[in-house]
Amino acid sequence: MILSVKVKKPFQPFTLVVVDILKKLDVTTITQKVVIPKVSPKDVYEAYVDPKKHSEFTDSKATGKPVVGGKFTAWDGYISGTFLELEDGKRVVQEWRSTDFPEDYPPSKLELTFRAVPKGTEITMVHSNVPKDQEAETAEGWTEFYWDPMKEYFKPKTKK
Repeated sequence: MILSVKVKKPFQPFTLVVVDILKKLDVTTITQKVVIPKVSPKDVYEAYVDPKKHSEFTDSKATGKPVVGGKFTAWDGYISGTFLELEDGKRVVQEWRSTDFPEDYPPSKLELTFRAVPKGTEITMVHSNVPKDQEAETAEGWTEFYWDPMKEYFKPKTKK
């Protein structure tokens, strides 16, 4: 569907200002792929969206309700947002922001897809509209605070 709007000339300068402000936001997209060994996509999906399981694998408080439009927090409120799309065991799309993002920036968009592969579950993460000055910290944070702890969480427990 294409939306066409005619703007009267007196409003054109205002419209141009809004467009110019949006162009000034310096954002980037982070893409990562990781395999969580020996676990199903459904289990990995549940660990991410269920606040109790999320808290367990990150060892930090998470809250929320995994329904479209539901709000969530993670890492004791350091991360917050809204679930935009959910496909059980397959995909999560969230509006996502951390307390480190500049206040004048809109939330970023996070998309996680979960796919069965011979060694376990492959997660593909596309994190877009991340403030450019937060790129390295955010990219490293996914590995250090999500992928590594998730691998540990699902590691088979050895019997004593």
